Amino acid sequence: MRQTTMAKPSTVVRQWFVVDGTGCTLGRLATEVATVIRGKHKPTYTPNVDCGDYVIIINADKIVISGDQVNKKNYYNHSQYKGGLRTRSTGVMRDQYTIEWVERAVHGMLPHTKLGDVMRGHLFVYKGSEHPHAAQQPVELKIKG
Repeated sequence: MRQTTMAKPSTVVRQWFVVDGTGCTLGRLATEVATVIRGKHKPTYTPNVDCGDYVIIINADKIVISGDQVNKKNYYNHSQYKGGLRTRSTGVMRDQYTIEWVERAVHGMLPHTKLGDVMRGHLFVYKGSEHPHAAQQPVELKIKG
C-alpha cells in the first residue's frame, strides 16, 4: 500500500533560482515565482510546511506590463489615520519603487498567514543584473512567455 509523503521542516532541501525579468510580464513572472517559493513545483509539496525554494529576480526595472495599466491601475496604502490614503499609479511604482512593485505582485500570491510571512523572506529583487548571492550558486529559472 502506498502512503502520501508529507514533508517535514527538517527534511526539506532548498535550492536557489535566479530569474531574469527582462521582457517578462509582471503577472506571469509573479505567478511562476510564487509557485516556486511555495514549493508547489516539488512532488513533496505539503501545504502546512515551508518546502519552497529561494528566488532571486534580477533586471526588475526591465519588467513590462500589458495594456494601459500604466495609467489605469493604482496601488493603495492607508496609514489608518483620517486622510491617510496614499495612491500611486503603476507608472510611478514601476519607475520609482521598482523593487516594492515586484515584491507586492509576488506577495499577493502567497498565503496571508504566518507561514506566508516566512515564505516572503525567500524572495530577493534587484534592479540591475548584479546580485550578492553568487555563493549560493543559483540555477536559472525559465519563465514561460
